[in-house]
Amino acid sequence: MAESSMNAGLTIGELAARFGLPAHVLRHWESAGLLAPARDGSGHRRYGPADLRRVAMIRMGKEAGLGLTALRHLLSTPDPMDHADLLASHVRALEQRIALAQAAKELIEHALACPLSFDDCPHAREQIDARIPGA
Repeated sequence: MAESSMNAGLTIGELAARFGLPAHVLRHWESAGLLAPARDGSGHRRYGPADLRRVAMIRMGKEAGLGLTALRHLLSTPDPMDHADLLASHVRALEQRIALAQAAKELIEHALACPLSFDDCPHAREQIDARIPGA
């Protein structure tokens, strides 16, 4: 990248390529209030070092399972830890998802290891019966 281009900031295409994202994702994050790039004289977006950090933080939040609304709230102050309550709530939700995923994994592992057919397996029947309302 040319030095003058770097001093002027990255274009949306350059930033998108750097993070392996389609440019429309950055536009969507901007419309959701997560990004506020500077504009050059002709109105084109220009992204500086703070924007790169912001995109990295958004990606980290998305990887952690946070939605755009929660991310906007977390990033509304200089320190995301200002919203420890939101983070603690998300940890509880993740723990529930992990427990459900672990139970699903164990059920599938049992099905793979069980020498009986699915219909004859007492463990499978028990799991099915437990999901029938009013049983």
